[in-house]
Amino acid sequence: MRGIRITRGQLGDAALAVVVGVLVLTTTAADSGTAPVDLLLVVVGSAALAFHRMAPRAVLAVASASGAAYVLHAHPGTLAALPVIGAVHTAARVGHRAVAAAGAGVFLAAYLATGPGGQPVLEKSALLAGWFLCAVVTGQADRNWQAYLRQTEQRALEAERTREEAALRRAGEERLRIARELHDSLTHSISIVKLQAGVAVHLARKRGEDVPPALLAIQEASGEAMRELRATLEVLRTDEPAGTPALLVERARAAGLAAELAVSGEERPLTATVDRAVYRIVQEALTNAARHAGPAKVRVELAYGHEELTVRVEDDGKAVPDRPPVPGIGLTGMRERVHALGGTLHAGPRAEGGFSVRARLPLGEAA
Repeated sequence: MRGIRITRGQLGDAALAVVVGVLVLTTTAADSGTAPVDLLLVVVGSAALAFHRMAPRAVLAVASASGAAYVLHAHPGTLAALPVIGAVHTAARVGHRAVAAAGAGVFLAAYLATGPGGQPVLEKSALLAGWFLCAVVTGQADRNWQAYLRQTEQRALEAERTREEAALRRAGEERLRIARELHDSLTHSISIVKLQAGVAVHLARKRGEDVPPALLAIQEASGEAMRELRATLEVLRTDEPAGTPALLVERARAAGLAAELAVSGEERPLTATVDRAVYRIVQEALTNAARHAGPAKVRVELAYGHEELTVRVEDDGKAVPDRPPVPGIGLTGMRERVHALGGTLHAGPRAEGGFSVRARLPLGEAA
């Protein structure tokens, strides 16, 4: 049926229930025979084990009650306790040790009541008590082991997050260092060139001379270089996004690019690092489309999943699969940013023509 998914764990639980039921029936039928009511009790107690993950206490209650009724009616051997032992183990594994001990006590009391109290019955009861004790101990040990594994995984995730934060901090410090170097050296030199060119133009016009075209070109180029350098320094000094992907799409439309935005899934707040990465990916992809795609349509898609966010920017421009572009600084920086967050990036021509950028970013805790 559609909508019903059976996991590997559920199949394993069902197989365990079948194996325990068959084992109990085959080992006890030879000694005591199996009446229909006995068969029903064994099937109920064993089948309950298939649901031990969902309701361990209920499974223990069913297994203990049906097991006690079975031994009181059929007087089987010690292997009749297998369903109860399994239920005791699973109850102790989830922390219900008192309930597990109570279920074991119910079965032991029923088993003691099946005989006149002679030596064989006492020995078998002591053996069963040892089995139940082992089931409780192994259940508790399994619980402690699972807690240790979760703790270890959490520590590993925390260490990875710390490394990523340290890498991002070092990258920020390096950007600030580069910005200071550019400001102290290059900005000064360009300012001198612009100033001297302006003075030369002013003196030439004051004397009534024709201003050389090369001098005007130097003055204009130096001014443009100063503006671009200031914009670059501003980007280096702060890596915070100056808007949203929707705003980037609106700007691209205003610049003449046929762009559209689509959002699917449950939209929710993002962490600062993921939000920054999404903004820069969309920004770089739209910039590349405006430069290289020609008159093309661009689609920006944000797909929110349960554990990851997929960012897809595709155009139907001039890129073709047999001439892949050479990765520039923009694509390289985009890839490094995605990999620093533990995500994946694919950027390249589409089979049907045009270019595609697809990034998968794992979602951390909400901002």
